[in-house]
Amino acid sequence: MFLKYLSLGVLVFQTTSLVLTMRYSRTLQGDGPRYLASSAVVVAELMKIVACVLLVFKEHSYSVRALNSILRQEILQKPVETLKLAIPSGIYTLQNNLLYVALSNLDAATYQWPSDSAVSSEKEPASAGSQFVGVAAVLVACCSSGFAGVYFEKILKESKQSVWIRNIQLGMFGLVFGLFGMLAYDGERVREAGMFQGYSTVTWTVVALQALGGLVIAAVIKYADNILKGFATSLSIILSTLISYFLLQDFEPTSVFFLGAILVIMATFLYGYEGKSSPNPSRA
Repeated sequence: MFLKYLSLGVLVFQTTSLVLTMRYSRTLQGDGPRYLASSAVVVAELMKIVACVLLVFKEHSYSVRALNSILRQEILQKPVETLKLAIPSGIYTLQNNLLYVALSNLDAATYQWPSDSAVSSEKEPASAGSQFVGVAAVLVACCSSGFAGVYFEKILKESKQSVWIRNIQLGMFGLVFGLFGMLAYDGERVREAGMFQGYSTVTWTVVALQALGGLVIAAVIKYADNILKGFATSLSIILSTLISYFLLQDFEPTSVFFLGAILVIMATFLYGYEGKSSPNPSRA
């Protein structure tokens, strides 16, 4: 029970931090080119694999021989089990790229300040198009995330393999899919300036948070379930929006937002509510 709610709390914190930091990184005006979202996804997958390998290494008393044996036995010698992770891995890779697309496009609307009507009127057409792309990216990411979460939960809970081994398998496919996507969409830019162009301290923070998210989500699905993971993500959206309103002052909440926030909070409490057991009729 403790691990269940601890993992949920860490997920809320990680998702909130990731969204705010990623949004800041995609709107930060630097001297050089902006970093490639496809490159950040690849580096995050690589970080996740390294972290999981180190955790497995720790679980086996820091024995290199034991590490090599367990990786060979659980990954290379079980190709069918490993291949099962290709489907959710591909979906998660798509979802991570869509998150960058959404935050890159939806942010255009937040910089239309009502006090400057001239600037707002000039940016309105582009912002409307960007907002449509951003919303579409969010919708596709949500639909794909639900399927991938349920699929991954089924694999985790029906398997005796360590959650870290499963994450290594997931990360391997994610790394391959991510590299393919980076070369397909940003191959020319990578050849010109390298895959680490535009990287800064903020970029590395985003990448680290995204890698941490993969580990935390796996822990939540393992110790809780995919529905609670969805609630945690929804709560983080509400939290990040409140931070945007009170601290960043770049969001004006509407009645629809408040209605959605209330529904999410009520659903969370109702799902976790355990009613009192009814009295024994024989003792009445």
